[in-house]
Amino acid sequence: MTYTEFVRAFPDNTACLDYLRDKYFPAGSECPKCKRETRFHRITGRSAYSCQYCGHHVYPTAGTIFEKSTVSLHLWFYAIFLMSSTRCGMAAKQLEREIGVTYKTAHRMFKLIRSMLSEDDDEDMLTGEVEMDETAYGGKPRAGEVAKYSDHNLRQAGARWGAENKTTVVGMVERGGRVRAYVVPDRGQRTLGRHARRMIDPASILYTDEWGPYHGIRAQFAEHHTIHHKDKVYVDGLVHTNTVEGYFGLIKGGIRGVYRSVSRKWLQSYLDEYSFRYNHRHTINSRPMFWNFLDQVTGGQPAA
Repeated sequence: MTYTEFVRAFPDNTACLDYLRDKYFPAGSECPKCKRETRFHRITGRSAYSCQYCGHHVYPTAGTIFEKSTVSLHLWFYAIFLMSSTRCGMAAKQLEREIGVTYKTAHRMFKLIRSMLSEDDDEDMLTGEVEMDETAYGGKPRAGEVAKYSDHNLRQAGARWGAENKTTVVGMVERGGRVRAYVVPDRGQRTLGRHARRMIDPASILYTDEWGPYHGIRAQFAEHHTIHHKDKVYVDGLVHTNTVEGYFGLIKGGIRGVYRSVSRKWLQSYLDEYSFRYNHRHTINSRPMFWNFLDQVTGGQPAA
């Protein structure tokens, strides 16, 4: 979606508010108070509409991330446009410069938008051929940080540092389809098994590496195939985990290039953003990513 197309669709604050009115309270919808099918008309000078019969007021922004915001609705929509127009996201500092708000405001806007991008639906399980893997997110130790460990083996000391300071992320990807990624406390069988049972259909074919805990969950699926990375085998016919590892590469490369680093506290929201982009990658040619973002951010029904 080009900037010209965005301006044509949403030239001002009124157009943005009318979009929300048409989404939540379209013509012919039921009035929350009198229960009659009605049209809602704009109240002059207010971000509200009234029922044509009983005059009940409805507020399209109530219950949404736009509620009680001092930032205009038009700037909110423009922030969503900017965020959706990039491949790897946008830093809050850049948004600050683009729309003329403070860094604190820009950071809050992006945080609220990301909070709506989660597609975690337990009923919408991954099916078919599914790859599963886990990775450690976090930087390398600074000089001298490993020295606090008493291990004489530098590799063991580095592994202990990583276990304490890095965040574990588990990812599950349908080949040619959707992805799910979560911050998890550990790489144990109980944790991996819980996420696998919740997000992968039992009739699926599961592909993993040789990490031990995966062997304990293989009975939960129709088939389980293992690729042995320790033997320097990365592809054996259809057996590989290259798809999920490629997704991890997108996340780490994107965060490193745009945000530099992300704390463990907020990492899940960034995973949700990258997963949302990945899951809607096939719709870009038929429907701009902006509309996918806007539909997700304005999903649900606001308070009447």
